[in-house]
Formats: sequence, C-alpha cells, structure tokens
Amino acid sequence: MVNLVSTTIKVSKSTKEKLVRVAAKLQERYGHRVSLDEAIRYLLELEERKPELLDSIIGSVPSLSVEELYRERRRDEERIERRYSI
Repeated sequence: MVNLVSTTIKVSKSTKEKLVRVAAKLQERYGHRVSLDEAIRYLLELEERKPELLDSIIGSVPSLSVEELYRERRRDEERIERRYSI
C-alpha cells in the first residue's frame, strides 16, 4: 500500500459542497468511489481547457489566488516525486 503525503487546505462550506457534488458526478460516471482529491485533480485538468471554471471556484475563498494554488500543487508533486521516485 502506497502512503501518499497529504496536506490540509481550507475551503469555505459552499466550496466544499460544490466539490462534493463534482465528486458525486464523477462517481456516478465512473462507477466507483471518487475522493475529493480526485475531484480536485479533475477540476485542475479541466482548468487547463477552461480557466474560468477554476476561477469561479477559487473566488469562493478570497485569500487564495490561482498562483498560490499552482505553487502548492507543484510543491506537492515535487514531494511525491522525491518520496516515491515517480
């Protein structure tokens, strides 16, 4: 079993509700349980094609900028690479 490094992020209640709805739709589509992490990854991939989507979600948390989100995401990926030599 692979033990991934996790981190805690703060989101507003409305953002979490939206994220849970996205995860539920993905779960329905793929037929298996979808974590909030997978839902976030899905949205980040969509953002590459539709940047306004992520902006509308991040707008729910005024203290978080897109640049900060990208920096944190890169740091997470670097930590995972170092830890698991991916």
